[in-house]
Amino acid sequence: MSAGMAVWSASSVAIDLEPVGTAEGEQFAGATDLGDFGDGSFGVWTITEGVSTDVEADEVSVILAGRGSVEDLDTGAVVQLTAGTVLRLAAGVRTRWTITEPIRKVYVVR
Repeated sequence: MSAGMAVWSASSVAIDLEPVGTAEGEQFAGATDLGDFGDGSFGVWTITEGVSTDVEADEVSVILAGRGSVEDLDTGAVVQLTAGTVLRLAAGVRTRWTITEPIRKVYVVR
């Protein structure tokens, strides 16, 4: 590997899970930050089955595995999440995550 390149296996990056504070029921999530990118950072995030709410950061992510949906609580718009979905979230958007199969995604956030 050269000094200008780095590589990870996003499907096997170790992630420590913690309870989600805004979950209805028992749900766990975690992330592993992989480094800086411009004025932000990137990494891998996962969440288990359940329902939780969040206020988003400015982010682009790619769903690697799992199923669920994310709802914009202000507009009611719902996006289905499956492997291959590319998701753009704007800072400050209030969301509800309904996860039916554990989600794993790669994210870039600023």
